[in-house]
Amino acid sequence: MRYTLRQLEVFLATAHYENITQAAESISLSQSAASEALKGLEKQFDIQLFDRVGKRLQLNELGRLLRPKAEALVERAQDLENAFRQHKDIGALKVGATLSIGNYLAVNIMAEFMSLHPTAEVSLQVANTTTIANKISNFELDVGLVEGELHRPELDVVPWRDDELCVFCAPSHPLAKKNRLNDSDLLTADWIMRESGSGTRQAFDWAMHGLLPELNISLELQHTEAIKRAVEAGLGIGCLSSITLEDAFKRGSLVRLDVPHRNFQRRFYFILHKDKFRSAGIDNWLALCQKRNGQMVSGETDK
Repeated sequence: MRYTLRQLEVFLATAHYENITQAAESISLSQSAASEALKGLEKQFDIQLFDRVGKRLQLNELGRLLRPKAEALVERAQDLENAFRQHKDIGALKVGATLSIGNYLAVNIMAEFMSLHPTAEVSLQVANTTTIANKISNFELDVGLVEGELHRPELDVVPWRDDELCVFCAPSHPLAKKNRLNDSDLLTADWIMRESGSGTRQAFDWAMHGLLPELNISLELQHTEAIKRAVEAGLGIGCLSSITLEDAFKRGSLVRLDVPHRNFQRRFYFILHKDKFRSAGIDNWLALCQKRNGQMVSGETDK
C-alpha cells in the first residue's frame, strides 16, 4: 500500500481547515510533518489535490472527488481501532439537529444514549436545516435530525417521525376568542416567524401557499423561545412545532389557534452523507431514535 492513514488524516484535516497549520494542530502534528505528509501523498501518485490560493489550500476537482473515499476509509479504520480496544466501544459521535428537534427531542435522546454507552463521546450542534445539511455534506457531522425536506444528491434523507405546526397567540390577543381562523384572519394578523432556511419556515410557507406574498411577517427570529416570548408579549401570532408549545399550552401562557383549512402536517428526517461509513455509533443512535418514536425507519432514501 503506497499511502498511510496518517497521510489521509492530513489530507482530510487540510480539506476541512484549508490551512496546513490549523490542520496539523487538529491532529497533533507539527506543521512541517503535516506538510511533508501531504506533499508525499501527492508526489507518490503524481497528483495535486489542492489549489494554492494565498495561504489557503482549496480542494480542487480531484481532491473533492477523493475526499469522500478517504473519509470513509479513515472512519472504517477508527471503527476497527475502537473494536480492537473494546468490542462494545461506540467511540465519538457528532450529531446535528435543528432548533426544535435539538432543544425538545435530541437532548433527551442523547442523555439516554450516553447512559447506554458510557464510554461514548457524543456532541450535539443545534442550527437550522440548511446549516446542518451543509455540515453533513462537509463531513463535519455524522448524522443530522432536521425538519425541512432536502434534495441534495450527496445526502440520504430518511423519514423519521411525523410532526405538526401550530398557530398560536397570547390569551389576550383578539384572535384568541375566535373558534376558527379563516384566510382573512391570517392576512390581518402580524406574524412572528422563524428565519428563511429553517425547516419550520419552509413548512409554514408551504402551508400558506396562495397567501404568502400578502402575509405581514413583522418579525423573523432565529430562536423558538424568543418567538414564544414575543407572542406572549402580544406582538403578534406565531407558528411553531407542536413539540415546542406543549408546556406553554398547559400553563395557559399561550393558546392554540385552529386553522383547519390549512395543512400543517410535516415530517422530521434523518440526514446522512451517502459516502460516509456507518459506524457502530451511528447505527446505535438511529436505532435509539427509532425505538423512542415507536416506529421502524425505512432504509429508503426520501426523494
